[in-house]
Amino acid sequence: MRRLLLLLPFAATLWLPLYNRAEPSLWGFPFFYWYPFACLFALPAVLWLAQRSARR
Repeated sequence: MRRLLLLLPFAATLWLPLYNRAEPSLWGFPFFYWYPFACLFALPAVLWLAQRSARR
């Protein structure tokens, strides 16, 4: 289970057709630019969840 959690951010940024578009924009930035940064900021939470599940 924890290994699948670690694959989520990797797969979310690797699959380019998922975010290869301009809309929705955030503060004038196209989706193509702000989506990878959102994944980058979500990565610590995913790593924390994977570590927490590994302790059990």
